[in-house]
Parts: sequence; C-alpha cells; structure tokens
Amino acid sequence: MKKFLAAIAATVLSVSCAFAQSVPPPTIDAKSWLLLDATSGQVLASHEADMRVEPASLAKLMTAYVVSSALKEKRLDPNQMVNVSVRAWKVDKSSSKMFIDPATPVKINDLLYGLIIQSGNDAAVALAEATAGTEDTFVSLMNREAERMGMKSSHFANAHGLPDPGNYTTATDLATLATHVIYDHPEDYKIYSIKEYTYNKIRQQNRNRLLWLDPTVDGLKTGHTSSAGYCLISTAHRPTASGDRRLVAVVLGTISDQVRSQESQKLLNWGFQNFDTVKLYAKNQPVATPEVWKGSQGQVKIGFTKDIYVTVPKGVAEKMKPVLERKDPLIAPVNQNSKVGIMKVMVDGKALTELPVVSLEQVNQATIFGRAWDSMRLWMK
Repeated sequence: MKKFLAAIAATVLSVSCAFAQSVPPPTIDAKSWLLLDATSGQVLASHEADMRVEPASLAKLMTAYVVSSALKEKRLDPNQMVNVSVRAWKVDKSSSKMFIDPATPVKINDLLYGLIIQSGNDAAVALAEATAGTEDTFVSLMNREAERMGMKSSHFANAHGLPDPGNYTTATDLATLATHVIYDHPEDYKIYSIKEYTYNKIRQQNRNRLLWLDPTVDGLKTGHTSSAGYCLISTAHRPTASGDRRLVAVVLGTISDQVRSQESQKLLNWGFQNFDTVKLYAKNQPVATPEVWKGSQGQVKIGFTKDIYVTVPKGVAEKMKPVLERKDPLIAPVNQNSKVGIMKVMVDGKALTELPVVSLEQVNQATIFGRAWDSMRLWMK
C-alpha cells in the first residue's frame, strides 16, 4: 500500500513540470521557496527547493509533530504536569522563550501552546525531555520521523532549531513535514491559527503575520536566526468552484519579517488565482470492471485506494480526458491493491499525468475445471 501511495505521489507531482511552467511564477525575494498544492500533492512552482538550509525554528514543526504523536498514542497526557529542568530554563537567553521556571511545574498542553504560538525554545526542550527522557533521545525520534516521511535531505540536532551543523533541511522536505502536521494531527493543528497566548502573565503574539492579514491562512510557523534569515511556512485553505483547496508556501532566507510575510502572501495568491484543483476519482470508486480469466469471479473492480486530485492551470480542467490502459488479459489470482493498469490523463493529445490503477478486490483462482475452460477460451481467442 505504501509503495502504491508513493507511486501516486510521484506521478502526480510530475504534472506541474509540463503545465505549471505555462503560468510564469511571481518573482519571490527569498533564497529558496516552494508552493505546494496540498490537496493534490503537486508542486506548482519553486526556486532552489532542494538547497540545504538551516531550519531555525521551523524545526519546531517536527518537535510538535513528535509530541502530538505521543499524545495521540497516550504516551503523554495534555494535562500532565512536568517539572522544568535547568537545561530547559537556561536555553539561549537571547532567543524566543515562553518563560517557564524550574520552580513551577507546567502542563504538557501549555508547553505545546508555548512551542507553537510563542516559539519557545525552552518549551521545546521541556517537551523533548517529557516525551523521551532526554533531548538527545527525542532528537533521534525526530530524525526517525523525518526518515519515515521521506525527508531525505533533512537532519535535526536539537528540538528547537537553534544553529548547529547537524540541523539542516530543504524547502521540499519542509513542505512534506507541513502536510504531515496538517493532516496527521488535525486537532493539534488548530493551535497554529491562534494569534496569541499568555503564560506566566506574559502575553506573546504569534509571529505569523499572515494570520492577521489573510483570514484564509490558518498556519504554520516562522523561523529566524542571523544565518538562516527570516523564514515562514504558511498555508491557506480557500473554497473554490471545484471544491476546497489548501496551498502550502515555504519561503526561506528573506531579509525581514515583513518580506517573508509579503512574499508568502504573493505565492499563495498566485497559486489560488492561476490554478484549479479537480477531483478525478473518489477513493474505491470503480473506474472499470474488466473480465478476469481463470478466476472465482468473472470480473474485478479496479480504481484507486485514495481520492485522486489533479491541479492544472485555469482553463485546462475542462480539456482533460482520462484514458485507461489495462494489463489484459487479467488472469487470476488477482491480488487486492495489485497494479492492473494505468490511467492517463490527456490534454490536447498529450499526457498530463499517469496514475497507477489497482484491483479494488481480491479474485482467487477458479476450480480446476473453471481454469481448464478459460484456458481453452483463451486459446481460441
């Protein structure tokens, strides 16, 4: 199943290469950037997206993800009180903090809010220690998750993202991480849209300025160090004529807070204004029921095991034509989820994308007499 979903992602991403190029992207004042349609999984435009960069506080997205996973698996409780270590309290005094104190135990839930909204480096260390015992052990969990997500060009050395040679990532990998944060833990994702949070009588605002400027933006995270520059991963969810869409913009290495916000807004608006995302097929919707030879049943339903969306420049959607190419004849046994063909989405005679089509059900072999009969029928065809 994982291989099939990976194949879907790889083929859908290729759509942008041929067709998104027909829509010139905006000029973005950043060292590295990428715009992803999270609904279809397509990259609409990018610049130096695979350049290795310092994540700064964007690393906290992975910290929050690992903590959310622990909460989901009941290894942590949101109301659990934890003691604040001196290590957490003493984290770089000049960096962003939520101002926890070793003298005052704090709830896991407060730490998670302080991490996401206030970007507290002290909260990152405290959560790491509460989750895994030590920050070093927690970092190993971060890297394990990065590997599982396919973040092949990323590595984490600490829970907060402060400068370290072992902290590096790319815009491509950060877009992958952002989509997992959004879709894997939807309840905790709601925290990213909160504009301010007060802890220890200290009120701090979310540094994502787009939360004030664009009501469709509901996340995600800012980052800044002198070496990384000003960075922002933002996402907007907007209704369209063809259904709701979500875009994710990754903008890295700008010169100021204002620039990272305006360039991110520019990317999001460009993506919504110039592209449509179309649902081609629903999960488990049969696209055909071809004949099966030598099987316990005469036909098999084939299709996709997830909803299939494609993002195309405006005006192209109505020209799309799906063409199914099958592996005929289909001879039992036909295993459920096994690839049985390819769906080519054509536009003006050219393949927009190719999607693997699988069997939606299991078809076992027929009896010896049934197999013999179909063998004769095949021979006579």
